[in-house]
Amino acid sequence: MVWLMLVLGLVILLVAGDLLVRGAVNLSLRLGIPALIVSLTIVAFGTSAPELIISIKATLEGVAGIAMGNVVGSNTANVLLVLGIPAMIAAMETRDCETRKTYMIMLAASLLFIALAFTGEFGIWQGAVLLLGLGLFLLDAVRDANKHRKSANDDVDLEGADPSISMFKILLFLTLGLIGLPLGADILVVNGSIIAYYYGVSETVIGLTTIMAATRRQADVALGNVIGSNIFNLLGIIGVASMFGAIPVDQRFLDIDLWIMLAAALVLLPFVFLGWKITRVWGIVLTAIYITYIASLIH
Repeated sequence: MVWLMLVLGLVILLVAGDLLVRGAVNLSLRLGIPALIVSLTIVAFGTSAPELIISIKATLEGVAGIAMGNVVGSNTANVLLVLGIPAMIAAMETRDCETRKTYMIMLAASLLFIALAFTGEFGIWQGAVLLLGLGLFLLDAVRDANKHRKSANDDVDLEGADPSISMFKILLFLTLGLIGLPLGADILVVNGSIIAYYYGVSETVIGLTTIMAATRRQADVALGNVIGSNIFNLLGIIGVASMFGAIPVDQRFLDIDLWIMLAAALVLLPFVFLGWKITRVWGIVLTAIYITYIASLIH
């Protein structure tokens, strides 16, 4: 029953996250907010909302290993799994992706996150540093959006956008999403902790494996959205969660997992700067690396 409840929590997060993204995107477009700002901010936040809710809940429940594993596991899965699986179905062109700047920001955020992790915990001052970095990123995004307001970037085809959708449905999506996220997070954290206790699996491994691998549902997610989501995960999620309580950093993160997360980020370098196509072969390689990583966690 515990495993069934864990799956139920993941399904609720899956559906609620999708509804929140659809509602937020359509509300933003209805209000006339530029698409570039939507894609860099609201969509990225919407897709990271399950991680945020889970991390806050885990911190309040005293299982901070889930909060850390949630973010680190999410960023690793974003690169290796969320890009790997779609590439196995259809190759993805990266030559026209203008992601060099945001990719460098993601690398800088990764290095900042790792440096702060070596202080031993994410408390108020570490969280404040992360949130400051997020604020600077958002200000830069707004500046770039205004600069290129009339460019083709403002016509990005956003997932979930529907010009004919009614305001009632938009508000319904937002409401159900905001209700479902904390509900699913509560079910998942409680039952994940029970599994960790009874089966001798650490909370860190629970966070690194089950949470994000199951809640990422965007098979056709763009390279830029993966990068944007990773930035929000690093700067926003732990930044906010640390305001609800100190998040200690397990030694395993310092020895292994943070470096795997950074290595996964560096894997994107030739695709971002050299325009390499993410072929089916690359998809198989990325997915195989992720499966090997998860297998090493479990064993």
